[in-house]
Amino acid sequence: MSVPQNSDHPLSPEELAEVVARDIPAGAYVNLGIGQPTLVSNYLSAEDDVTLHTENGMLGMGAEAHGDEVDPDLINAGKIPVVETEGCSYFHHADSFAMMRGGHLDCCVLGAFQVDQQGNLANWHTGKPDAIPAVGGAMDLATGAKQTFVMMTLKTKKGQSKLVKECTMPLTGVGCVSRIYTDLGVFLLEDGKVTVRETFGVGFDELAQQVEVELTPAQ
Repeated sequence: MSVPQNSDHPLSPEELAEVVARDIPAGAYVNLGIGQPTLVSNYLSAEDDVTLHTENGMLGMGAEAHGDEVDPDLINAGKIPVVETEGCSYFHHADSFAMMRGGHLDCCVLGAFQVDQQGNLANWHTGKPDAIPAVGGAMDLATGAKQTFVMMTLKTKKGQSKLVKECTMPLTGVGCVSRIYTDLGVFLLEDGKVTVRETFGVGFDELAQQVEVELTPAQ
């Protein structure tokens, strides 16, 4: 699979994962959050020189495991079976969180309920009284990683934009998101400015009508 820039169709989660994987620099230590971000591991190879970390105590995680590759003891944070890469190591859960909190990760890729133009992230609770909170390691990752990328659909099932002027849901991290990958486009966030790097299946003007924030086209 190879996804061109400015694709003529909205991207599937798998296609979007390939776009994210292309953007991770060589030599980076990266954590992939639960949900769509876990797919990114399937588009990284040894040649990419990216080391994947999981908060359940694994450094050197590989792609999803299938068939005879499956070992029930080897899972990522989303409980999906994965394979090892050469040099893979294991450690206590507390040590894994120390890596996250200590600024040792170059990047994390997280899902989101909302991201606003200031780079604030909401992904652990919708704020509704009957909603089940899911704290996990997102708060530690969002504040501990050197960069936070978000991977999500641009809209909710009800058609509302997840890219907003100001988050209305409880925050996971403040000013932490620098880049948003969605099925309709890639957005770069800096100093309250939202730049559209590329679009998928829509033009810039059409995309701008679907979000409530002011967008700037990439130069």
